[in-house]
Amino acid sequence: MPIPEDVTGDEIDKDVRQELQSLPKGLAEDVAKNLVMVARLIDEDPEGAYGYSKVALRLASRVAAVREAAGFAAYANQKYAEALAEFRAARRMTGNVDLWPVMADCERGLGRPEKALDMAGAPDVHKLDKAGQVEMRLVAAGARRDMGQLDAAIVTLQSPELASSSVQPWTARLRYAYADALLAAGRADEAREWFAKAVEADRDGSTDASDRLAELDGVEFVDALDEEDSEEAPEATATETATVTVTDIEPGGEPEAVATDELDAEPDVEADAEPKAESDADGERD
Repeated sequence: MPIPEDVTGDEIDKDVRQELQSLPKGLAEDVAKNLVMVARLIDEDPEGAYGYSKVALRLASRVAAVREAAGFAAYANQKYAEALAEFRAARRMTGNVDLWPVMADCERGLGRPEKALDMAGAPDVHKLDKAGQVEMRLVAAGARRDMGQLDAAIVTLQSPELASSSVQPWTARLRYAYADALLAAGRADEAREWFAKAVEADRDGSTDASDRLAELDGVEFVDALDEEDSEEAPEATATETATVTVTDIEPGGEPEAVATDELDAEPDVEADAEPKAESDADGERD
């Protein structure tokens, strides 16, 4: 597969570079470039990342970092059996437990939530750092939901990390998962509270918590271009639902918008600004 000219291979993590030192220099450079492409594409073009991971795998299948990258590329493409096999291989090579939560999530993807729960209770979990333990809790809660055990999923997510007021890299996703579980259990008021807390913690737009919150509040988002069309048709039927013209939404933030009640105003409002491009946001299986 073609490698862009701006990719040198030096972009990879120093620990991965050290692993590649066991290879001949030219081969190490080729593997490094393919690994860079996997990392570059995995969010926006999972299929492309998967292709580069297969190239790296053909070149250096005995390098743990390559097996791990191949696992994540397969995981991003929902090839859970393949991902699990690669993660297991990487773990055998390194003895590292960091991949334990994503391995458990692969079991969920394969329709084996009971196996994921078994892994959540394994001694390996105690060897994980705090981020890994939170991730394992998210996977376990997801497995409970897979089995229709909503109340158990809610209890699983109730933890010191959830109650903490400090914002950590995992805080937004943990609050989001808790809010989503509450909503699924029919506890809409509590769900709204936790979606709001997720919005507060979601500094990089990793969740769609703001959209979920707006949905619960009954807010309808209308593109500015649609509003211009409505100006040409002032006879449009009035509605009691407040509409919001979106002019700019920062990831994880509240929309800079104006709510108008169409029952009390003439439909001659002009958009204040041209719509701006919105940033993309990820998420992962919860």
